[in-house]
Amino acid sequence: MGSLIAFVLGLVSLVIVIPATIPFLGWANWLALPLILTGVIIGQLSRSKAGRNFCLVVLLVAIIRLSLGGGLI
Repeated sequence: MGSLIAFVLGLVSLVIVIPATIPFLGWANWLALPLILTGVIIGQLSRSKAGRNFCLVVLLVAIIRLSLGGGLI
């Protein structure tokens, strides 16, 4: 059950992160980070690690985008 919750949180975050790759929308990644981190924590506590791994991939995309934009843009 925890992995399913983490996967759903990862999907919601992905919906926020994908449009945030457009220039000047990078600030939306900051809105997605708490959701992603919550998904990682819940996924870590569950038996299956699929939800956690999905959240980690979304986190990686968000961090790369933030680093390319200087953390804000």
